[in-house]
Amino acid sequence: MKIFYEDNHVLVVYKESGILSQEDNTKAPDLLNMVKNYIKVKYNKPGEVYTGLVHRLDRNTSGIMVFARTSKAASRLSEDIRNHQFCKRYLCVVEGCLSGQKELCNYMIRNEKENKSYVTKNINDKLAILEYKALETKIINNKEYTLVDILLKTGRTHQIRCQMANIGHPLYGDAKYGATPINRNYYALSSYMLTFHHPTLKDEMTYKYFLPNDIFEYFYNKEDFLKHYNL
Repeated sequence: MKIFYEDNHVLVVYKESGILSQEDNTKAPDLLNMVKNYIKVKYNKPGEVYTGLVHRLDRNTSGIMVFARTSKAASRLSEDIRNHQFCKRYLCVVEGCLSGQKELCNYMIRNEKENKSYVTKNINDKLAILEYKALETKIINNKEYTLVDILLKTGRTHQIRCQMANIGHPLYGDAKYGATPINRNYYALSSYMLTFHHPTLKDEMTYKYFLPNDIFEYFYNKEDFLKHYNL
């Protein structure tokens, strides 16, 4: 587990693709229990260790996450999220040629049975907003793919996957949302930057980290990312 910051109030860590944010009925490895076990062992804490999960990343999305180590920290971080005080940026690879910079504003609903979200025209559904910037398009095997930087302004389930598919550019490998199936269980999406205010110190804290999985590396190597996108 890669740790960026740690004190008595928060723990900032990196979640790898394929790891759950929180345990589900599959009992697969999850980051919340990893963090709890880490704190329990390092500080020799008896009994149950409190760790607050204030935001999530999908199982197959990698990226930076912050956990609260006290209930007060969890409450304050959760309030900041509700007030849109968290800043989260993502990198993804989408199918097709995408250019320019644009804000996407949609209403969304979630089908729990299908584990899938849908864009609707009903203003009573949840508002979903993101801003994307197309960075570079490459042609591989006669197909176009675009590297995209995304600023997430709301935190709806599967939001990036759903909204990008809705404009005809599903994430590479994301068959659930209409992309061409590939022989992998994950897709090209990573939360590479997180900015939040420390719950007690009130300092603004920003962390940037990108570790391309093999889907990203199919298009761009890590040196290209570091050089061209200041990661």
